[in-house]
This record gives sequence, C-alpha cells and structure tokens, in this order.
Amino acid sequence: MTSMARPWGVVQISMPGMDGVLVAAVTVLIAFGVVMVASASMHVGESGGDSLHYVNRHLAALAIGVVFGWLVFRTPTHWWQRWSTVLYFVGFALLLLVFVPGLGREANGALRWVAAGPFSLQTSEFMKVFIVLYMAGYLVRRQVEVAYSVWGFVKPILLLVLACAALMMQPDFGTTTVLLMTAFGMLFLGGAPLWQFASLLTAAIGALVALVWISPYRLARVTSFLDPWEHARDSGYQLTLALIAFGRGEWTGVGLGNGIQKQFYLPAAHTDFVMAVIGEEFGLLGTLLVIGMFGLIVWRAYAIGIAAELRGDRFAAYVAYGIGLWLGMQAFVNIGVNVGLLPTKGLTLPFLSYGSNSLIVCCMAIGMLLRVRYENRTADIAREGQWQRA
Repeated sequence: MTSMARPWGVVQISMPGMDGVLVAAVTVLIAFGVVMVASASMHVGESGGDSLHYVNRHLAALAIGVVFGWLVFRTPTHWWQRWSTVLYFVGFALLLLVFVPGLGREANGALRWVAAGPFSLQTSEFMKVFIVLYMAGYLVRRQVEVAYSVWGFVKPILLLVLACAALMMQPDFGTTTVLLMTAFGMLFLGGAPLWQFASLLTAAIGALVALVWISPYRLARVTSFLDPWEHARDSGYQLTLALIAFGRGEWTGVGLGNGIQKQFYLPAAHTDFVMAVIGEEFGLLGTLLVIGMFGLIVWRAYAIGIAAELRGDRFAAYVAYGIGLWLGMQAFVNIGVNVGLLPTKGLTLPFLSYGSNSLIVCCMAIGMLLRVRYENRTADIAREGQWQRA
C-alpha cells in the first residue's frame, strides 16, 4: 500500500472504504445549494451590477472548503486529539477578536465578523468544530469522572459557558443554541447520568428563556413566531413571507427560478431562508429531498462513530457523534425557523445557504468524518490481514 510522509504523520494516498452514501448526500446538498444560491441571489446581485456576484463568491468558498476538507482528511485523528484543548482556546480567542476596535465588523446589528482584507471571518463557525474536538478529547480523558462525579460533568460546561457568553455578546443566539445542544448531546453519549443531564438541560433552557425575556428584540422574535400574521408588517415579516412561499410551492413547486417571494419580498432569501425558496420552487418534494439528505448524513455520522468505538478509538467516535449532532441540530433549527416551528435564529442551512465561513467549516467537518471512516476501514484491512497470516 503506497504511503508518503507528512508533517502530521504517515498518511496513505489510497482511500479505502470511502463512504459512498455520505459523499453522495453531501454532493447532492452542495450541488443543490449552488443552484439555489444562484436562483435566490441573482436579482440581488444584479442591483449591484453583477448578477453572479453571490454565486461566484459561493463557488470560491466551495473551492476553499474542498481544499480545507482534504487537508483535514489527511490529518490523523490523534493529531486533533492531542491539540483539542489548545484549539478550544484558539477558538475562544477568535471569538473575542470581534470586539477589538478596527477588527470587528458589524452587520444588521450583530458584531460577528472579523475583517480580513476583502474577506470577513465569522469566528463562531470555527468554534463549532473546536467545541466538538474539545468535548471529544475531554470525554476520553475524563470518562469515569463524567459518569460518576458531578465536578467531572461540570468542568467542561464552565468552558462552554465562557464560549456561549462571548457569542451572546455579539449577539449570536442561534450558534449558542447549537453549541449547547451539541455539547449536551456529547455529554449524554459520553455516559453522563440522566439526572445530571436533565438538570443541566433544564438550567440551560431556563437561561435561554431568561435571555429572551430580558431582551426586547428577542422577545419580539418569539411573539412574532407564536402569531406571525399579527406582526406581518414588522417582526413577523420574514416568517409570513416564508410561509407564503411554502404555500405557493404546494407538492412540486412553481419551477426553478419562478419563485416570487425571493424577489425583494423575502429578506435573506439566499442565506437564512433559502429553504423557503426551495419550498416555493420545488415544493414539498424538494423540501423532503433536503431533509432526507441531512438524515443520511446524520445516520452515516453515527454509523462511522459506532464503528470507531467498536475498534477502541473513543475520541474518533465522539468526534463523529458530535459532528452528526451539530449538523443535524443546525439543519433542524434552520428548517424549523423557515416553516414556523421555531423563532428566527439567524442560522445558515449547512451546505446550502450562502455563507463562505459556514460552507468551509461544513466541508472540514465532512473531511473529519471521512478521516474517521478511513481509519476504521484501514484498521479492518489490517485485522483481516492478521487473520489471514494466522
């Protein structure tokens, strides 16, 4: 088997056991995303003199994401395990960069981006990966403490609270929710007692409710979510137009490019509300296709994690579980917002929404999953070879 030395270790050129279902599902979502970003943004770009402005930027981000995903795939999981805690603090420092005068860039009342020349770095996107790696590393190092000690259960939560506090100062309620749910899910899978998990979940929900109650703009979002039609001209504007888009789509949609709501009616149609455009132009069948692809990704993430756990690599297993939780949770929240099940959060739909940072980080996450799958299959091949020699 051909191999070559790399700074991170010895990595094989061949890719045995490539997960065809996972790659196919991601490819479908990415291809569909390019088409929908074009459909939802061309009229916006045209007003600025370049109808393909957002499409070109999306394709450029996709190219960068593929390169980053490949680099992540070429990196052995033991390297991520060794640096998992350091990466958390790197991510936390990046979160704080947005508050540095001259670096932080504000848009739509939120301070979430760091100016990097002509580009903007949304540091919270990278924190999603770093939290998964940190939690996976902690669960491996402190599994007994997590299962039998309250302090062992609480320690990672303290660092998680720090990250969430930095996010809420931006403010970024959506990413905070995704990080909390991902970390809680990983703690539960890591063996945390049910009563501790339930207590922490109750406390987190109470804290989120309190944040909504004391913040007028968040409270307005919740009230509009409960009855968007009563607030159709103000806080419920986006949701009512999204619901109209789904209603127009019916079973099979009005056809690609024929949607009306995206044309200066529905704000952020190519970002947070791209699912509404899919619902209008491809109908219920299009929305079910997207949901089905996310279901396949989550299924394969858990299957890869189980295989890693069976071969004794718990860090790789927790990373796979964490990525499945994160992508599944973010897709659920975004789609829930679009169809009126959840209040507006400002989260992108993984692989489909326009958003360079989100697309790049999602590609990195898939590269990590494929790396775990690769190591699973390589171990299987080695074990089969030992049996044959025996």
